[in-house]
Amino acid sequence: MQMVRITCIFIAFFAWRAALAGETRTETFSSKALGHNMPYVVYLPDGYKSGQLHYPVLYLLHGAGGNERAWAESGHIKEKTDRLIASGTIPPAIIVMPGCPACWWVDGAKEQAETAFWSDLVPLIDMRYRTIETRGGRLVAGLSAGGYGAVRFALRYPGRVAAAAALSPAVYTESVPQFSAARAQPPFLGPDGRFSRVAWDRQNYPGLLEGYFAQPHRVPLYLVSGDSDKFGIAFETALLFKRLFQRQPDQVELCVVGGDHSWKVWETTIDAAMQYIFQFADKPRPATRTAGLAATVGR
Repeated sequence: MQMVRITCIFIAFFAWRAALAGETRTETFSSKALGHNMPYVVYLPDGYKSGQLHYPVLYLLHGAGGNERAWAESGHIKEKTDRLIASGTIPPAIIVMPGCPACWWVDGAKEQAETAFWSDLVPLIDMRYRTIETRGGRLVAGLSAGGYGAVRFALRYPGRVAAAAALSPAVYTESVPQFSAARAQPPFLGPDGRFSRVAWDRQNYPGLLEGYFAQPHRVPLYLVSGDSDKFGIAFETALLFKRLFQRQPDQVELCVVGGDHSWKVWETTIDAAMQYIFQFADKPRPATRTAGLAATVGR
């Protein structure tokens, strides 16, 4: 009898977990800024189709050479998000994972990736899905080059981002490693086609700090690095943490874990990163008069 009861409990538990599963779908749109299509994978929480609530959105950026499927396939983000929502650790949310393999989420001579993100992607997501379109409904996170992008977006657009997380962010301020993908990216090349430290420094986060601290918003930031990161990112992340901690000590956290520049680090730390940033996000809510109410696919 006891064995039957335990079995029934397990069956009920897994049935409950399955009922709370969200869904992912792959979409694409024509980006005016890029001049070509941008694909993305979107996670929609359980109950999205049958409900009317508007949800906060996490924009989750991949690293150099990655694509829109990286977080879903290597980071198992759907399963993790299902579990975090089911346990009440984070609220139900939409997650958007855009694909831009050849960009570092900055504007360059060949691709206007930063403009594509803010002028094309974000408005499109707000139009297609039931999102919370204010600052409190928008989070940004990413790994490596995507972490670099998340840091820049937090510091450059603090009025648009509620919180951010950067996992192994490639925010080199001392020296850019010779084997870093940044050295081959168009936004960071000089007129001679070679890597330009001037171009790199022009885009990197230190140049944004003065303007960031001069405005009223503070963006809570969760930072992660592996202690043996082959790009020296543990040091660079600690330096970024120090610069922010001096001015917003209660709104920045640093987590150093065992590991290199790899999915082992990112997959095992994204849960805590999401838990941190979602505490600053608005909870799902009914539509307001200011919310976009266009009847489009997915809404």
